[in-house]
Amino acid sequence: MIFSLGLLLFTLIMREERLSLITFFVMSAFIIWGAKIPLKYYAKLLLLPGFFLFTSLISILISIAPATHVLPAHMGSFTYMSWTIFIGRASIATAQQLFFIVLGSISCLYFLILTTSVQEICYVLRQWRLPPLLVELVELTYRFIFIFFESMQKIHLAQQARLGHHSPMQWLRSMSMLITALFIEMFQRSRELNNAMQARGGETVYWHETAVYNKKNWLGMMAIFLFLIVYGGYFS
Repeated sequence: MIFSLGLLLFTLIMREERLSLITFFVMSAFIIWGAKIPLKYYAKLLLLPGFFLFTSLISILISIAPATHVLPAHMGSFTYMSWTIFIGRASIATAQQLFFIVLGSISCLYFLILTTSVQEICYVLRQWRLPPLLVELVELTYRFIFIFFESMQKIHLAQQARLGHHSPMQWLRSMSMLITALFIEMFQRSRELNNAMQARGGETVYWHETAVYNKKNWLGMMAIFLFLIVYGGYFS
């Protein structure tokens, strides 16, 4: 967790394209070869943030100004009615920097998500003296996400078995029933969880396995950080 968050902060603070690209390759190598995550699965995980990144880059690259205005330095433009659509050179530089920074940041977050359980993350947050209410909200939200999807899949499968989606009107009716049933079940689950927590004094019981620290891992992390610092100072 310290390794991934440290590289994430380093990438965001330095805001250097080469360092962000190196961070992406290093973290991806640890994910694929270290954590044994299949390459195809990792590529699919990158598609979702990649889509949002792509749409963000388009909005940054394309600028619109009145046709009467003097355009700044740009790569290309065309006029439609009284407006000019153009791609500025400053926008290209901003989009390029954003692309590499986001790429490196995503790899750091995926390394944290794929190698660290939410219980261990909450344990570290408690060690950092974060408010207990915030830590419990993180774990409860994580738990209810999976409960929500599990219940939704069961209800959806039952509706399909009864031909609940064979027509558009029936599909709308089934979706409304699905949402209502999910709301009722989540409300009941939250009440049961609240009663269970009150029976334990109002706090969540955490189980944490004692970690065995490996000197090789710490030396490897220090070597990577040192390389990035020296590399960033040399090219900055």
